[in-house]
Amino acid sequence: MKLSIRDLDLKGKRVFIRVDFNVPIKDSKVEDDTRIRAAIPTINYATEHGARVILASHLGRTKGERIEKYSLRPVAEHLSNLLGRPVAFADDCVAEAASAKVAELKDGDVLLLENLRFHPEEEKNDDDFAKQLGSLCDVYINDAFGAAHRAHASTAGITKSVEQCAAGLLMEKELNYLGRVISSPEHPFLAILGGAKVSDKIPVINALIDRKIDKILIGGAMAYTFLKAEGFTVGKSLVENEMLDTAQQLTKRCEESGVELMLPTDHQVVDSYEPIKGEKILAKTIPIEFTNAGHAGMDIGIETVALFASALKDAKTIIWNGPMGVFEEPPFDQGTIGIAQAVAEAADRGAVVIVGGGDSVAAVTRAGVADRITHISTGGGATLEFLAGKELPGVAALNDN
Repeated sequence: MKLSIRDLDLKGKRVFIRVDFNVPIKDSKVEDDTRIRAAIPTINYATEHGARVILASHLGRTKGERIEKYSLRPVAEHLSNLLGRPVAFADDCVAEAASAKVAELKDGDVLLLENLRFHPEEEKNDDDFAKQLGSLCDVYINDAFGAAHRAHASTAGITKSVEQCAAGLLMEKELNYLGRVISSPEHPFLAILGGAKVSDKIPVINALIDRKIDKILIGGAMAYTFLKAEGFTVGKSLVENEMLDTAQQLTKRCEESGVELMLPTDHQVVDSYEPIKGEKILAKTIPIEFTNAGHAGMDIGIETVALFASALKDAKTIIWNGPMGVFEEPPFDQGTIGIAQAVAEAADRGAVVIVGGGDSVAAVTRAGVADRITHISTGGGATLEFLAGKELPGVAALNDN
C-alpha cells in the first residue's frame, strides 16, 4: 500500500504533482482532454487543502529538444477553463523560469511547468535534473499512472530528494482496481485482448494464465498469428511469422491450464488494403475458414461479436485491452464498438470491467458507454506491465504507507 495524498498535510506546502497531460493538440487547442479531466480530482483536492500546486507533464516525443508545437501552454489555458480559475504557466520546468513562478504562488494557486521532455535529462533520469525538479517542492505526488512504467527524472529520480512522495487520487484508483485484478479477481474472470502484435501481449497472457483466468478472447491483427499457427489460411492479413511458435506454445499452455482460448470465427475482409482511386474499399464478412490467399482481414465479424458477447454473459471480472480491428477506419470499427457495448452490458449486470489502452478507451467513448464501465485505465503500456506483474518504477519510488 502506497502513501496517499489523503495522508498528507498540504496547507502552505509546495506540492509537485506529476500529471499525464500528453494530449493531442491542433492549432493550439486541446482536441481530447480525457487525461486532463482525469487529474482534476487530485488538483482540486490539493488546492482545497491549501497547497501551492505545481503541475508537470511531458507532451509528445521531442528527443530532448524544445519544439514549440509541443509546448504545454495551450494545456494551461484549457485547464484554467476546466477548473474555473487561473492557471499560471512557467516557460521552463527548471531554473529561474520555474523557481520564480513557484515563488509567486499563494495557497490554493496552480502553476503548470513547461514540457519536461524539452530537456534530454528527463528521459535519462539524470540526478542533477531530478534534484532541480525536487528543489521546487516540499511534497511530491505522482498522479501519472500512464507514465509510471518509465524510470524518468519526474517519475523516479525526483523522489530521492523529496521526503514525502505519495500517490494522487487517480494513481490510487488505478492501483486499487488493477491490484484487485492481480490479487483477487472474482470468477469467472475473462480477458479480451486485441491490437496488432502478439509480442506486446505475451507477458500479460502468461501472467493471466498463472492467475487462473477462465477465458482469453483474442481479436485484432494478433488473432491472425494464432489462427495461422493453428493451420488456417489468413491470406494477406497481418501476421507476426516469427511469433508462430510462441502462439502455439501459448495455446498449449491454455489447454494444459484449463483456460478457454477463443479466436474469431468470422471476419471482415478486403481484397486490397489500398482503395482504387475514387472508390470505397469493398469489405465483406466471411467465415475464417473461407479466407483465401488474396484476402486481408480488417475486423472481427458479427458472428464473432455475438460469440464473444455470449462468453461475457456470466463473467464477474473482465479486462479489455486493444481494438478488434482497424478501428480508426470505418466500417472496420464495428467489431470494436460491438465489444464495447457487450462489456458495458456485462458491467450493468454487476461485473467489474476494466478497459485500458487508447483504442479500447476511444471505443467505449464512441459507443457512448464510457460512464457504464467500472474503471477506464489511463495507462497503455503501464497497464499491460502492471497486469503482467512487473514493478512500475514510478510506483515503486513512492513512500509505503
